[in-house]
Amino acid sequence: MTEAYIWQMEKRAGSGRDSMKVVKKISLLLIVAAAVIVALAVWGPETLARYRDKGILNQIQAQETDMGTEGYRYSLSGNEKVYILSKCLNSQTRPESEQNALTRADADFQDVTGTYAFVANKKETFAEGTSENSGIELCNQGIRELKERGILPEEVEEIREDSYQAVLYSAIDVPEPRNSVLVWKVSLGTAVQNAGGESCLLDAYVDADTGKVYEFYARTEISSWEAVDADGIAAAWAEYMGLETPSEYENANPLSENTPYFKKYCFAGMEDDSTVVTIGFYEGINEIYLKISR
Repeated sequence: MTEAYIWQMEKRAGSGRDSMKVVKKISLLLIVAAAVIVALAVWGPETLARYRDKGILNQIQAQETDMGTEGYRYSLSGNEKVYILSKCLNSQTRPESEQNALTRADADFQDVTGTYAFVANKKETFAEGTSENSGIELCNQGIRELKERGILPEEVEEIREDSYQAVLYSAIDVPEPRNSVLVWKVSLGTAVQNAGGESCLLDAYVDADTGKVYEFYARTEISSWEAVDADGIAAAWAEYMGLETPSEYENANPLSENTPYFKKYCFAGMEDDSTVVTIGFYEGINEIYLKISR
């Protein structure tokens, strides 16, 4: 062998040794990187969670909310609101006179299914800015609108906070609690009623969102049933509430009311059911009413 050949062989051997060293270094780096990745995968999330928990645990967290008494409620149509409130009012056991109990038809005493609830809201749960005075103001708004549409006689006066009480209720479809209606029940004080107030509102259910009046009893200067245009009132109230034109309720039991002077109307409700609305008059005390309950 020549010296040149020997030199070339030694050079190639040296290059091979250098390449092996590089490969070993790369392999070692890959092993270290893999170990770091495995360690991060095992302990990283736990460490990060502990770090985040330090800023949350054992501290009081405050969050502003506008939920108040309303909670989350579906946007309901006028027919649906009237139907739900009617069902809730009919599910309540309310005081009635012996004469009233005797004159009710057997068909009115159906077993309460428990699927509707009418619950009073506590004052401490009211949304900010809501008070008993809010119910009084909404009721006066409703009185003005009813008089403009000829539903209430002009002589019925607006109400005052010192003579009336307003209680906020939730009418709830229990299987679907988001189907609910928030209403004010506005009532004239018992002492004032006994004093024989004239041309005044006695009771009303008022929508807490819109101020629409679902039901009312009022003393008026009307002295006879003949002076009451029940069909006109029903049509005007339907338009006011955003309901379809009602149909007259057929086969109404003449003993279903405490007065012989009344007419009943059917409005579309929910799930192929309907709502019955009654317009009536108590002769002698000159009291007119529109109600969606029994």
